Amino acid sequence: MKNRKLSWLAMFIALSAAGAFIKIPAVIGSVALDSLPALMAAGLLGGPAGAAVGGIGHLLSAIIAGMPLGPFHFLVGGEMVLLVYVYGLLYRNGKPWSAAALFILGNSFAAPLPFIMLMGKSFYLAIVPSLFIGSILNTVLAYVVLPKVARVLGHLLPFSRQA
Repeated sequence: MKNRKLSWLAMFIALSAAGAFIKIPAVIGSVALDSLPALMAAGLLGGPAGAAVGGIGHLLSAIIAGMPLGPFHFLVGGEMVLLVYVYGLLYRNGKPWSAAALFILGNSFAAPLPFIMLMGKSFYLAIVPSLFIGSILNTVLAYVVLPKVARVLGHLLPFSRQA
């Protein structure tokens, strides 16, 4: 990996950690803006880079929150890796609406499905509204900011079209 790309990746991970401190109150715990930098990285640097930021960013956010789900955060981190990776693939293939819809629906409704078996249906029903609001907020911000950042930083990101 080029040093320049690695530096951008580190910056997005740091932004994800900073976003973890911006909390949105939720029924269970809180939802944070830690996904926004991951979606930005996926759009600018490609799916694999965005996936790395998403997975690491989620774990940093969980640590900051005190790991309320314990080791289940590794499962959620894996789901975030997959969702951000696919978001990056769709976004960079000219399908930003599909990427946004997939991320919102996947993160809000599909990702918490394993918790029905692990923690019960009531946990799922309690967490989905908060995840939905957080997913919409993270995705809409990325959808609005990403094209502007790409336009401004395009000359600084010669590798941004490489997936």
